[in-house]
Amino acid sequence: MRELLERLEKRLNKKFDELDVRMVHPLVLAYIGDTIYDLFVRTYLVMAYNVPVHQLHVKAIDFVRAKGQADTLRHIEKFLTQEELDIVRRGRNAKPGTMPRNATVADYRLATGFESLLGYLYLMGKDERLFEILDYILDNAKEGEKGERG
Repeated sequence: MRELLERLEKRLNKKFDELDVRMVHPLVLAYIGDTIYDLFVRTYLVMAYNVPVHQLHVKAIDFVRAKGQADTLRHIEKFLTQEELDIVRRGRNAKPGTMPRNATVADYRLATGFESLLGYLYLMGKDERLFEILDYILDNAKEGEKGERG
């Protein structure tokens, strides 16, 4: 993932340093974190399951919907550093303009915190830590509980 950031930094002649990333609004971190998680989940499902696209989509929903992300965050909180918990808190406390109809306020806020963390790690270039967290999620995913949610 670092290669993508480096390529864009070179193309745009702009580099995100640690201070820049820390100043990014938590909802912007969540915006990019949502994409990172979605790409990770879809890639995992395509590699793990030889099923039609509709079944892949159904499995992905359990991972990426607000409740799935909130449950995942609850499960990994003990694994996070204080710095990471601070990013999650900032994301959780951000005030989004809209709310999905199929999520509780609490789950949506936790999901936003989770996505903010992933976006933060990605923009910081902390790929190794990002992959540790994603591996932890997969290692602890519960088969049979609402599909394949972590």
